[in-house]
Amino acid sequence: MFDNQRFQKLVEANNLTGQVSSSNSFIIEVKGLEGVRLGSKVLFEDGQRGLVREAYKDRVVLFNIDSEKMKPGTLAVVEEDLLQIPVGKELIGRVVNPMGRALDDKGPLKTKQTSGIFNAAPGIMDRSMLNEQLASGVPAVDMFFPIVLGQRIAILGDSKSGKSTFLSQLSANQQGSERIVIYAMIGKRRVDVETLLSNLNESGAMENTIVVIADIFDSLTLSYLAPYAACAIAEALWHSGHDVIVIYDDLSSHAEAYRQLSLLQEVDPGRDSYPGDMFYAHSSLLERAGKLLSSDKTLTALPVVVTPNDDITAYLSTAIMSITDGQIIFDLNVFRKGIRPAVNAGLSVSRVGGQAQTVRQKRLSGTLFQKLAAYHRAEEFSHFGSSLSKESATDLKLGEQIYESLQQTPEELYSLIEQQIILETVLLGNAQTDIDIPSLKAAVLAGKYTNHEDKEFDRIEAELLKKYSVSLKPESLDKEKKDSTNATS
Repeated sequence: MFDNQRFQKLVEANNLTGQVSSSNSFIIEVKGLEGVRLGSKVLFEDGQRGLVREAYKDRVVLFNIDSEKMKPGTLAVVEEDLLQIPVGKELIGRVVNPMGRALDDKGPLKTKQTSGIFNAAPGIMDRSMLNEQLASGVPAVDMFFPIVLGQRIAILGDSKSGKSTFLSQLSANQQGSERIVIYAMIGKRRVDVETLLSNLNESGAMENTIVVIADIFDSLTLSYLAPYAACAIAEALWHSGHDVIVIYDDLSSHAEAYRQLSLLQEVDPGRDSYPGDMFYAHSSLLERAGKLLSSDKTLTALPVVVTPNDDITAYLSTAIMSITDGQIIFDLNVFRKGIRPAVNAGLSVSRVGGQAQTVRQKRLSGTLFQKLAAYHRAEEFSHFGSSLSKESATDLKLGEQIYESLQQTPEELYSLIEQQIILETVLLGNAQTDIDIPSLKAAVLAGKYTNHEDKEFDRIEAELLKKYSVSLKPESLDKEKKDSTNATS
């Protein structure tokens, strides 16, 4: 039962008071509270809390944070002029709800700081150029669509297309670094929450992760507040000198919660029945990412959007893509072909990724795109059943080898150098030899080659190709080696 001593103390302190006049699910109208600020936190005498959404001369409209039940006549008092949540390093390794309440079994939180959740983004003069790559451990992303620290890049795809697996790999790959991952789970089923927490604990990634959870059994208001709360926690760590990655999983559920709240509030629906300020709600959240000029520390934002039937042209997905600096699209059609991860190379893009790549990595990425484009053309020709030209047959075989080298299980993670060596070795062979790619990847993963400099890679890759070639053709290998060297020079 709620101890109303806190309520009584706030009333005795002459905080603004009012009385509930009506309620409609999570929407509450209160008479009184004259002069209250938008975004203030209100405490009701039954222990529930509300967020001031609109203020008029004679009434105030609030979102009920805790439940759908509120009795008319319930007294209310302003608890905080701005909704605050606990923040700080003490949250690392913990699981909390959007109000900062612990949801794990590690005892009460021992935070010393609080922060508002609707903070303004840094101004343009406070920002610095993005130039350092964020390695995810997934070659299909790092080599083709590199993520940069401080970037906002959307993760799109239908359910069960591999989005969550990729994000778990990215989180696990930050082990050993000082980066902190904030994972916001919005409107998720409890089985999904338990799966994520299990994966984070098994991989050890929980040691540098904070999880903010609003599941499907929580109120719509908590689902609405979850991404802003996660961002506020991330910002506090960012401004105190940490590189932070915040994952919003997913903004589709957030938009759905906000749409329901707006419809209950009788806001006129806009496109796809979303409220007119839906774009602002997400843009004001995502623009809070970036790189600080004062410290060179970064806040990277990875918003997730569910695209049913791989339709990326819907209102929400197009809006998020227009806000962000690129998108990585996971395609169910690619997934059904057995390609893991199922990244759609034709529709994905990283608009600032090239700024963080070395000259050699840029050449490698360009060559890979060219070879895969040639592979898809050869694949189309092969469907006609006619015999392929020698060049098309080579393109087809090389594309298959590239895709095989990109295949990985959820437990596998590759450093940028390991990815580079594997893919350059495959390109060096140029389909003139069958390569034992699983053995090649195992040899590179053993870590024997990661401490070498770029100038030694050509020699290392030639040795690896010779060692793991199944049907080597020496007379053509020398020529193809020269061609491959020219292609990457």
